[in-house]
Amino acid sequence: MIEKESSFYSEGSRLKATVYYPDDVPGAGELPALVINSGYQGFNEFYPKLFARRLTERGFVCLGFDYRGMADSEGEKGRVLIEEQVQDVRNAVTFIRSQSDVDPRRVGLVGWGMGAANVVLAAEKDGDVAGVAALNGFYDGERWLRSIHTYDEFTKIVGEVEEDRVSRVLSGESRLADTFAHYPLDPATGDYVEKELSRVHGFGHPTRLQFTESVLDLKAETVVANLAPTPLFIAHGEHNALHPFDEARSLYTSAASPKTLYTIHGRHNDFMYGDHPEFLSLCDRLGDFFDEAFRVRAEPARSVSA
Repeated sequence: MIEKESSFYSEGSRLKATVYYPDDVPGAGELPALVINSGYQGFNEFYPKLFARRLTERGFVCLGFDYRGMADSEGEKGRVLIEEQVQDVRNAVTFIRSQSDVDPRRVGLVGWGMGAANVVLAAEKDGDVAGVAALNGFYDGERWLRSIHTYDEFTKIVGEVEEDRVSRVLSGESRLADTFAHYPLDPATGDYVEKELSRVHGFGHPTRLQFTESVLDLKAETVVANLAPTPLFIAHGEHNALHPFDEARSLYTSAASPKTLYTIHGRHNDFMYGDHPEFLSLCDRLGDFFDEAFRVRAEPARSVSA
């Protein structure tokens, strides 16, 4: 895999990015491309790069980037708003389409974790990506938060969010809180995060409580039908305790696109290692999905006879 460090601007913030190329790039011609998006903490260095190592072997150019405010990208540290991350994804698509060695008709989106909802929302607004893959995500923020908290815990969270809204209005500031204050990790995910992700530059910065309000407002499931006819690939760990499998099933039911629901034999990220059989199988399925999506997109439009 060939790595080319780059950057682009998203609503005035300069975002650090890497374009990943196959080792055997053809001398001429435009290549298909995937914009690979990480989850909540939004770092290119881990999941986007991990997927790129495998997907460049299938001939795809891949783009990974740090969301605004993350790692070395510009933007306010601790400010994590889903609507702003969706803007970042859309601007990343615009950036990769502008590259002379990329076919702008054959650009797809991959989103992991919270990034899965981001790519659904970005594709619904963009309207012209060739395929969307949503992996291990949640698609109705309020439903998801209710599912992982007790009634009393959820009620307390709603109260804290409302207090924070009042504070923002009166003082202009949202309170910083622990990274996972309202996003509690199950034991298996917590172990993985501590072992693999905590070493990533910038990981674990405190997050403003406005983030939780952004999660409560997330309704990707209500717009997913608008993706049609763009094909949709949904993959989810069958034992995912952080984002329950019902989130994937519900998104699949709501989608009107040609759609695939792929079950990963694992949890949230216990299989996320470059040589793990489940990860390799997932990458193979992603490659097959985008090969077909790009083949359809490359076909000339059929004229309709009078």
